[in-house]
Amino acid sequence: MIKKDILIAVVDGQGGGIGRQYIESLTKQLPKDLPVIIRALGTNSAATSNMMRAGATDGATGENAIVKNAGRADIIVGVVAIVVPDSILGELSPKMANAVGQSDALRILIPFDSCNTRIAMLSNGPLQQFIDKAVQMTIQRIKELS
Repeated sequence: MIKKDILIAVVDGQGGGIGRQYIESLTKQLPKDLPVIIRALGTNSAATSNMMRAGATDGATGENAIVKNAGRADIIVGVVAIVVPDSILGELSPKMANAVGQSDALRILIPFDSCNTRIAMLSNGPLQQFIDKAVQMTIQRIKELS
């Protein structure tokens, strides 16, 4: 039995497209009876709005929202750049990256070649493949917390 709501913080910027895809995929697979909050955390209002339209439970925008919620989250999901200061064309501040990096939450980072951040991976593939893997990892973590 889950004792509390599980908070999944989805961090995105530059329109929130990857966060939107993740939230859409997760909500299709997530059992409806689980007490899960999917919180859209955008570096800008367009990103937050886009993720809200995808089915996030609630959302907030900006540095303070990301910093405050990173410490509360059970799971944080976003592209790898969310742990790199000044990434996402400068939208991700050092304070935000530090909060995500220091959080006790499980961080599920989606590989995405952007903003001069690359990951040496054993395989390459379409973005949706990595989003699907992130969804699987999220569902596994929810089961562990149950």
